[in-house]
Amino acid sequence: MKQRKRFAITAIITSLMLTLALTACGKDKSESGSLPKEVTIGYQVIPNAELLVKAKGLAEQKFPDVKINWKPFDSGRDVNTAVAAGSIDLGLAGSVPVSIGISNKLGYQVYFLHDIIGDAESLAVRNSSNIKSVKDLVGKNVATPFGSTSHFSLLSALKLEGVDPAQVTILDLQPQDILAAWQRKDIDAAFVWNPTLAKLTADDGSILVTAQQLSEKGAITADVGVVRTKFADEYPDFVKQYVGVLDEAVQLYRDKPEEAAKALAPILSTDEADALAQTKQLVWLTSKEQQDAKYLGSKPEDSGFAKVLQETGQFLADQKLVESVPELKDYEAAIRQDSLKP
Repeated sequence: MKQRKRFAITAIITSLMLTLALTACGKDKSESGSLPKEVTIGYQVIPNAELLVKAKGLAEQKFPDVKINWKPFDSGRDVNTAVAAGSIDLGLAGSVPVSIGISNKLGYQVYFLHDIIGDAESLAVRNSSNIKSVKDLVGKNVATPFGSTSHFSLLSALKLEGVDPAQVTILDLQPQDILAAWQRKDIDAAFVWNPTLAKLTADDGSILVTAQQLSEKGAITADVGVVRTKFADEYPDFVKQYVGVLDEAVQLYRDKPEEAAKALAPILSTDEADALAQTKQLVWLTSKEQQDAKYLGSKPEDSGFAKVLQETGQFLADQKLVESVPELKDYEAAIRQDSLKP
């Protein structure tokens, strides 16, 4: 049966946000008074600077007196839920769930762009399904995590080719479930990210459309670092110094890509050559580069990314996937530029 599922932040999340907004994962301040004793970072297995920070233990080296808890997530939707519940201090989510989170007033701000998504998110099609174009998806089973950048990219691809999503069976599956469904041959295609994407293409799959190709047509996506506003207000020094650690990882990757790939390979469950190939499918930016007006900018009214988030929200509203879109000033207020400055 062909159907389009609708997603939104539920009343449960809103309730959690209201009842737990004062809950802080970062514990009492350390002896210095400027850093928390404990921080919980929600991460995803995506080959970018934050995963390299985790792999190399750079945060632990920078903050020896702070207990760093790394909590894994499969999608930005789950990160939004965790932020609403007060169970993480910092998190990584795609630009689509971040747009949704801001519109639902989850109480977080963007402090860093972990990567601009290029070929790392793509539409993989099963070779035996005889899918040669986006229009061939009509009548097929296509999986993607709802509320994600991949979901946004899939809908954008359909819109650009004039395909009504109602003509495609779009299934809401998390990455690990997409891989299982692919192996069972329950699905014909999937829009998803690495490392799952690489596993699909290695198993009778081919790339039909990439996020990079869609971005060139206006559908820009990114993996975004968010921080609970209350935490950032209480511990601004930690956030700034953590951005410095992320910059260190970006520079390590640029100077010694093979060393970075060697560290990432075990977490990505792949070999070093493939890990290096996956990193090249994302654009890594330093905090200085992100102060450019086309990214986070140096002041609220200067943020091109705030406009991207609003445009993303408008797209979702046009698709009747969210009910309303905040004004641009609300997205601008959700960009924390001071974290990018030394």
